[in-house]
Amino acid sequence: MEKKLKIAIQKSGRLNEDSLKLIKDCGIVIDNGDDRLKVNAQNFPLEVFFLRNSDIPQYVEDGVADIAIIGENLLIEKPHQVQIVKRLGFSKCKVALAISKNEDYNGLSFFNGKKLATSYPNTLSAFLKLHNISAEIHEISGSVEIAPNIGLADAICDIVSTGSTLFKNGLKEVEVLHRSEAVMIAGKNLATEAQALVDKLLFRINAVLAARNNKYILLNAPNHKLKDIIALLPGMKSPTILPLAEEGWSSLHSVISETEFWDKIDALRANGAEGILVVPIEKMVG
Repeated sequence: MEKKLKIAIQKSGRLNEDSLKLIKDCGIVIDNGDDRLKVNAQNFPLEVFFLRNSDIPQYVEDGVADIAIIGENLLIEKPHQVQIVKRLGFSKCKVALAISKNEDYNGLSFFNGKKLATSYPNTLSAFLKLHNISAEIHEISGSVEIAPNIGLADAICDIVSTGSTLFKNGLKEVEVLHRSEAVMIAGKNLATEAQALVDKLLFRINAVLAARNNKYILLNAPNHKLKDIIALLPGMKSPTILPLAEEGWSSLHSVISETEFWDKIDALRANGAEGILVVPIEKMVG
């Protein structure tokens, strides 16, 4: 019987969507149209469990699932005997303290003697202890943002993504406890067969993530400026240079990090680059 890699992901929400997109971009076909809690991939030895987010680390620790995709904040709130094998760079958020937008904030001393509502009591308690703040923590499981409006708390500590939920509830972020992103975790004692499948999946994931973070760039440049432009765009190993029909000009093809492009565009133009095109990359295998 073929060994299957068992992966747990969030059964609903943004992390579920981002995780499924990553798996799909890896060329793995999953059909969960009838909202089943366990499905098999059609073209990769992968079994997917759709679980409640807070339960996932324990499933991995117990070996029910080999690997999982979760928010790093869960591991900070409640450590488990698991290992992070890959930071995935999506579903970024932060655990932050927020107060009424009408309150004046003059530093952490503001929270002394205050009531704080949170779904992350361990994270918050450790932060307050680190900064010698004495406050009362009220643990609630959901809808933390409403706590100040109904008199349950003076402030909150919660996950913040865009900040729109805080704004809608008349709150403002004042302190960041830590930043989080989606991570892939694995049990600490994976069987050899499971580890081989993890490595195979990670190869695909690395290719997908590299493509997301880079773009293919094409431009025309005068030959006497090629050396300067190559210094700006070294590419994966070195750029491709093709002669144009017009004498003295070449077409240069390279790869550039999307975050660097706008910083370099003025330098490229100053060195004579013209007709600059930036194209998405579907996969990028080193």
